[in-house]
Amino acid sequence: MAGADRPLDRRARGDAVEAAALGFLQAQGLRLLARNARARGGEIDLVMQDGDAVVFVEVRFRAGGGFGGGAASVDAGKRRKLIRAAQVFLLRHPRHADAPCRFDVVAACGDPDAPRLDWLRDAFRADDT
Repeated sequence: MAGADRPLDRRARGDAVEAAALGFLQAQGLRLLARNARARGGEIDLVMQDGDAVVFVEVRFRAGGGFGGGAASVDAGKRRKLIRAAQVFLLRHPRHADAPCRFDVVAACGDPDAPRLDWLRDAFRADDT
């Protein structure tokens, strides 16, 4: 039953891409605060610190560039979920509550074990939704 392996394959692929994005962002000087920060209705893949700013990072993978790639899949509904999850993160971690915040997207494509990454800093703002 090849279909039974699909969720595991998908999770492993997601973990590999997320790890690549984390390594890339750390090489750019960002520091990891949390990984897979969950809140009701949403999850933030990576929460990073960039100087004084708290950066909420959505990592999106597409095998190919069709349909606009990974960044295009962060639609208004997904942005709302990310914003709510970020608000919960800040409530749970009050030491970061007054820090400037931004939402970045890392769009990945190609081989999940060595993806091509496109970092979109400040991809959207909480007041845009």
